[in-house]
Amino acid sequence: MTHPQIQRLLEQGQSVWQDDITRGSLRSGKLKQTIDQVGIRGLTSNPTIFEKAISGGNDYDEQIAQLLREGKSPLQIFEAVEIADIGEACDLFRTVYDASNGADGFSSIEVSPDAARDADSTREQVRRLWDSVGRPNLMVKIPGTIEGAAVIEEMLAEGRNINITLLFSIEAYERVAWAYIRALEARRSAGKPIDRISSVASFFVSRVDTLVDKLIDEKLAMATGAQRAILESLKGKIAVANAHLAYEKFQEIFGGERFARLKEAGARPQRPLWASTGTKNPAYSDTLYVDSLIGPDTVNTMPAKTMEAFMDHGTVARTVDKNYAGDRELMERLASVGIDINAVTDQLETEGIDSFIKSFESLLAGVEAKQGALAGSAAD
Repeated sequence: MTHPQIQRLLEQGQSVWQDDITRGSLRSGKLKQTIDQVGIRGLTSNPTIFEKAISGGNDYDEQIAQLLREGKSPLQIFEAVEIADIGEACDLFRTVYDASNGADGFSSIEVSPDAARDADSTREQVRRLWDSVGRPNLMVKIPGTIEGAAVIEEMLAEGRNINITLLFSIEAYERVAWAYIRALEARRSAGKPIDRISSVASFFVSRVDTLVDKLIDEKLAMATGAQRAILESLKGKIAVANAHLAYEKFQEIFGGERFARLKEAGARPQRPLWASTGTKNPAYSDTLYVDSLIGPDTVNTMPAKTMEAFMDHGTVARTVDKNYAGDRELMERLASVGIDINAVTDQLETEGIDSFIKSFESLLAGVEAKQGALAGSAAD
């Protein structure tokens, strides 16, 4: 039975996905319980999530020990671990996938972050991960960089479901939305089905406020009078406004004539997925990035803490397209105080890739440490 709050989001056209995975949650039945009793309809993962899962306990020791005996490298061991977990997650979500005729019920696995600006490496990894997991309700995550856009289009055209991650700017969002449409057009021209191709565009939210608020605080240190009031009025507002304006682009692109022709052939829109929706600033509502981004054809992937807060006291209403004029005014005021949103989103993309690379390196180091500990235990 779906939780009433999550059911209300579904009635608004929004699916809730869980931004977390551990082997313990798979084997204990916790993930299945969350699917059945909370009503989550998908799952996302990334190197940071797997780093915490592998280093945080002994759930993976048996598999790592076996792979160690087979002479696998840390990278090979990690891939085997994530493929096993995501495959199990796909199986648990298969009932959601089937009941929705392929519209929902996906689990996402990510290419290694060091491939974010390497099209050839990304292409090879997507094909390998897709074939290794071997489930129709898999999504492979590709960073939405300039370098990744052509690969995203190519992989979709080949019939793979793609979760486009690390989107911060409206320009980047628009680029990957059109890549999706071109991929569907190519498949249709080739006489291939397009009714089961799925994609989400993961637009990151809270990190925008974290960086913009920092820049505002730097300016506040020297501001007075009216300038100070303007700066204060912008804190905690820009991330949501930026996401709203991305949704405006979504409505424009997927409400247009070009997509209408694909829709007639069975295509589904590429849904915006709100990512990084946990509130980082304790001064802000712990459901800010859920309450403010509710609307049709969207996904919100939530950390457990945010999901619990929303189920307890979140507010459900269509908010994502409530006031575009106000959102544009906020962006104009931001520019008027000397903060360039394009510079902000460029910095966040670079920092996001660097952060995932660091987590990936820590993850591989953690696997190596597990190897050493398990080898030592075997020797004893």
